[in-house]
Amino acid sequence: MRLPAPAGFNDALERWNERFSQPGYLFGLVPNAFLVSQSARLRPGSRVLCVADGEGRNSTWLAARGHQVTAFDLSPVAVDKARALAAERGVAVDYRVAGTDTWEWAPAEYDAVAAIFIQFASPAQRPSLFAGMWRTLKPGGLLLIQGYTPKQLEYGTGGPGRLDHLYTADMLRELLPQAQWLELTEHEADLTEGGGHRGRSALIDAVARKS
Repeated sequence: MRLPAPAGFNDALERWNERFSQPGYLFGLVPNAFLVSQSARLRPGSRVLCVADGEGRNSTWLAARGHQVTAFDLSPVAVDKARALAAERGVAVDYRVAGTDTWEWAPAEYDAVAAIFIQFASPAQRPSLFAGMWRTLKPGGLLLIQGYTPKQLEYGTGGPGRLDHLYTADMLRELLPQAQWLELTEHEADLTEGGGHRGRSALIDAVARKS
C-alpha cells in the first residue's frame, strides 16, 4: 500500500491533530516490533520515556510489562486517545502534551528513552533533540531508536517523505559520538502499523547505551 507523503512541516500541531482525529488508531494498537524485540534489554520496573508517543500503542505496552512510563506528544488529540487506551488496558502512564522543543529534558531521569519514528525533526532541530534525549538518560541507560533510511523514499509506505529528515547509521554516530552502540543496523522489512506505516520499508534500528 503506497501512502502519499505528508504535506509540509508547517503547522505541525494542526496537521497531527487532523491525522489523529480520524477514526481508529493511525499507527494501530500493536506495539512497534523493534521496541518489542529490544524490551528484554530493559530492567524490570525501568523508568521509560516515550518521545512523540502518539496514541499510546508503545507506552501502554511498556506499562503493561511493569515499567514506569512517561509519554508525551505534541497533539492533545493523540494524548486523549492514549489516555483512553491506557484506561481500557488498565495501565498507568504519565501522559503529557508537549513538543520536543518544549519538553524539559531533566538530567539523568530515565533508564530508557524510546524514540520510534520521530523523524519530524529537521536537520537544524536534530542536534538539540538528540542531546536532550541523551541528557535525560541515567548512566547505563538505553536510547532505543527506529526510523526510516533514505531508501524509504522509493517505497513511500510511511515517513516524512523528505530526504533531509531520514536517518543513516553515520548520521546517528555523528549525533551521538559518545554512545556505546549495541545495535546499529540498516535493513528492510514489511511493516503493518495501522494505516500510517504499511508495506515494504527501509529501516534503521539503533540501540545506544550511555556510559
